[in-house]
Formats: sequence, C-alpha cells, structure tokens
Amino acid sequence: MAKSLKFMEVTKIISLLVITMGIILLLPLAASFYYGEMGSEVAFGLPSLVSFAAGGAGYAITRRSHVKLDIASSMLLCFFGWLAASVVGAAPYMLALDKGFIDALFESASGFTTTGATVLTGLESMPKGILVWRCLTQWVGGIGILMFFLLITYKSESDLWRLFDAESHKTRYSRPVPNVYSTVRILWTIYVGLTVALAMILPLFGVSVFDSILHSLTTIATGGFSPYDQSVNQFSMIEGVDFKAVEYIITFFMFISGINFLLHYKLFASGEGEYAKNHEFNLYAVMIALFTLVIFIESAFVVRPAGAGFEEIFRKALFQVVSLITSTGFSTEYIGSSYFGYGAKQLFLVLMLVGGCVGSTSGGLKVVRLSILGKLFTREIKKIAMPRGAVLPVTIDKLPVGADEIFRVSAILFGWIGMIFAGSLLTSFFSDLNMVESISGMLSAVSNMGPMYFGVEKMASLSPVIKLTYILGMISGRLEILPIFILVSMKYRF
Repeated sequence: MAKSLKFMEVTKIISLLVITMGIILLLPLAASFYYGEMGSEVAFGLPSLVSFAAGGAGYAITRRSHVKLDIASSMLLCFFGWLAASVVGAAPYMLALDKGFIDALFESASGFTTTGATVLTGLESMPKGILVWRCLTQWVGGIGILMFFLLITYKSESDLWRLFDAESHKTRYSRPVPNVYSTVRILWTIYVGLTVALAMILPLFGVSVFDSILHSLTTIATGGFSPYDQSVNQFSMIEGVDFKAVEYIITFFMFISGINFLLHYKLFASGEGEYAKNHEFNLYAVMIALFTLVIFIESAFVVRPAGAGFEEIFRKALFQVVSLITSTGFSTEYIGSSYFGYGAKQLFLVLMLVGGCVGSTSGGLKVVRLSILGKLFTREIKKIAMPRGAVLPVTIDKLPVGADEIFRVSAILFGWIGMIFAGSLLTSFFSDLNMVESISGMLSAVSNMGPMYFGVEKMASLSPVIKLTYILGMISGRLEILPIFILVSMKYRF
C-alpha cells in the first residue's frame, strides 16, 4: 500500500519555513534602508509581511498536529520546502527589477541551491538591497535552508529532525556529535566563523567593506554570486585593490569550504588536524594539484595567452580549478574563452561533475563517491585473478564500505547522469545551443556549479521550458537527486 504524507503535517512544516523566510527578508530590507533606497518596503517588506501572514495562518491551523516522518517522506518535504523558499525568494526580483516569475524563480532557486547561474546583467547598477538578497540566499542555502530553519525554530518533536538527514544525508557519515541540534549549531558556528574571517581579511587588501561581506557570503557558501558582472575579475579593474592577493585569498577560502566540515570541527575542537589522514581530503587536494598543473602546462606552452606571464597563468588556472571543484563558480576568466585550451575545457566539465567533499557546502557528485566507484572498479579487476569466493572489500580510511552504500552511490550516479542527459536533450530541442553548450547547462544546474559554456545574455533568452528544467535540476541536485525520483515514482502521495 502506498505510504502517505498527511496534509496537516506538510502544511505545518512549510508554514514554519515560510515564517523563517519572512525573517530572512528583513535583512536586505534593513540594508536598503541603510543605503536610502526607495521602494525597498515593497520589494522586501511586502514579501516579508505576506510570509509572516501566510506562514502564521498555516501554523495556527496546524500547530496541534504532531509531525511523523520517515526518511523518504522527509526527502519529499525537503524538495517542497526548497521549492517554497525559492518561490518566496523570487518576489524581490519581481517587485524591484520587474522580472517575470520564471526568471525571478530561476534567480532565487539558483541562489538558494548555491548554483550561481544567473539571468541578470548590469549588476553594478542594481539596488544594494537586491545585491544583498542575492548573496544572502546563497549563504542561507550553503549549509541548507532547512538546517537554518531547524536552528532558529528548534522543536522537541523528534521526527522533525529527520529533515536534517534528508537535506544533509550526504553528511550522515560525518556528524560531529550524536545530537542533531548540537550538530547544526557546530556546523553553523564553523560556517559563520569562516564567513567573518574572510570578511575581515579582504578589506586589508583594498576591497570595500560592502564587497568583502557579499563575496564572503558567497565564497564560504561556494555559491559564486558576485555584485559584479565580471565576477572576481572586477577587482583587477578597481584602483587600490591588490587583486592578485585577493584572488589567492578567495581561492584558499573556496578550498577550505570544499572540505568536509567535520575535519574543521576536529581542528577547532582539539587543535589537532586530521586532514592528512583523510582519504577524501587527500584525493581532493591531489585532483586540484593535478588539474591545475595540466591546465597550466596547456595554457603556458600550447595556448600562450597574449601578454600573460607564468604567474598569471598559474593563478588563473588554480583559481578556476578550485572554483569549479568546489562548485563556487567564481571566475577571473570566462571558462569558454580562448584563454583556456580545449583540454582545459574538457577538464572543467569533469570538475563540474565531481564537485567537492562530502560534508562541505560544495555541490557535485562528491570526491568520496568517485573514489568508491574507482575502488569498486579496481576490485572487480583484481577478483578476476583471485580464487572464487575471495573477499575484497571496498574500503575508505581503512573502513569497509557497506553494500548498501555502494548501491546508493551507484543509484545516485545513475540518476545524476540520467537527469543531465534528459536536460541536455531538452535544451537542444528548445534552443540553438550546440551539444557541448547544452550539456554544460544541465550539468551546471544539477551539480550546482553556475558556469556554463554560454553567456548570461544567452541564459536569459532561453525558453521558459529550459529554465524550468534547470530549476528542477538545481533543486534536485542540491538534495542529491533521490527526492525527485521518489516523487515521480508515485509510491508516496499526500
């Protein structure tokens, strides 16, 4: 018999989430007032008020219902929760920029999922409140909308905490402490600490306080939204900014944001780092070094960009590799430009698929899953030469990986590739993009990357069908594919 989600339970959770969105909207409203921008009370105040009213009414009706969730129903609720947050978050773009609903929803979903793809140009001339809102959506979404929701609306109902496992099921092997609420606080403490640290460092190298705060929000969230059309490359055009130092600093913070936060916690808690002992971290670092070296060699000795010295080529190669493997999506050079060779452009696609480490804010398939699949492949080769019945377990950090987890990784990869293929095919049907451009678009959406092999103007002009497909891909990828397949399987219903 099909399992069901009770309407009252769903309404209660979504109502609390909508109230949370109303609270978040007050922050860009305050920024707009600070900068004296007219119309901010409509762009942010009205959606906030509506969120409080709608969420409050929904909660008042359902407050006596007790939430009973299993992991599958929680994953479905996460999908609807992220969709609801994206709908609420679209309102400021519609009211302040007069954008249509689909474009506004695309920008909002891209922000909350930390994808970083955008349909907006002329960012420098936009209201400060909108720029704050764009970056704030990524910062809230970096750790997870529902984790933020759980942090500020702590409830004693134990089943509600299944939302943590549903939204952050990729971190279930790396929970710092058994108590979920304490885990959420620890993760957010590290998250806030890294954000504040970067925001304090950047002004030392000539970056304005406003730019430092916004880039800190989106760097630690590995989101990639910038208040400039030229992204981080804009700093090379601003007088008084030591742009080389800024690029290296942002590269470093992107790098540590792509690492499992459990490793950061152990360092902060005990003073003893365990990075070198962690298999995934080592593979992550080796991939960055190897990809950077290959791209540097190709650019320096094959492409030879005019006027670029070895230091610049190395800096831009390193920046782009780290930006893509962590799914941040910042750029100092457009990845489709002639600055990078054909080999680099293929490697960029690989990085977009792989992503960062489990337990980080990065998107993508994750480094440890790539390692599990690689070890599974080598095991099957070794078994050919071994006696029948020989046991060759797949191990990570000297611990065996269970069959259930291997099946899970294989299923996620299959779903990931299936969604990318379907979205790429649909993009080709509804646009004039070529094969590589179509693949890069859906791959970027599902992996929450942002960069594509076509520009923002082209993205803005694409069919609403493609944009809705990318929205679905962004949310599904952020929740790691499974919720959308649970939804379409029709085994769960309201």
